Amino acid sequence: MREDTRTRIQEVALRLFTEQGYEATSLREIAEELGVTKAALYYHFKTKDDIVASLVDLRIAEIEDLLAWAKSQPKTLEMRRELLERYAENLKLPRTLQVARFLERNQTAMRDHPKIAKMRETMLALTAEMSEPGDPAVDRISRALALFALHAGKWLTLQDDLTEDEVDKACREVARRLLEI
Repeated sequence: MREDTRTRIQEVALRLFTEQGYEATSLREIAEELGVTKAALYYHFKTKDDIVASLVDLRIAEIEDLLAWAKSQPKTLEMRRELLERYAENLKLPRTLQVARFLERNQTAMRDHPKIAKMRETMLALTAEMSEPGDPAVDRISRALALFALHAGKWLTLQDDLTEDEVDKACREVARRLLEI
């Protein structure tokens, strides 16, 4: 039951942070939306920052799992393709999309957050696994951009009349092309 409550708090907070902005959302509003007292909310999270940290920790763990897998593989084109596919599948998960949208809409408020810095470091480590240290700069950069293409396409195509599946398919194709450079 405790995890269900934590998850509900995270979901409501994530929605409110995304809709209203992190700085404009209070713990009182989160508690009211959940229909609980602030004291009940405090039992699980003392601050908004604690909620954000718990959400980002989940995202970091997902990336670290993928990083561990990548480190165990030879750095081949097949590994890079599989890494992209695994990462793309993870990006389709509702919670991952919600966290990404929250971070995109609250960049200023989250810029100096220590958990965000940890997530950046983990992503950089993941992109480093796409290449060997001596690979040409063009290869290393295009491989790193392949991962980021999976993110960027989701935001660049929001105004278009494309479905989520069409966007996902196009992002994967662009990412694969970047691997081939």
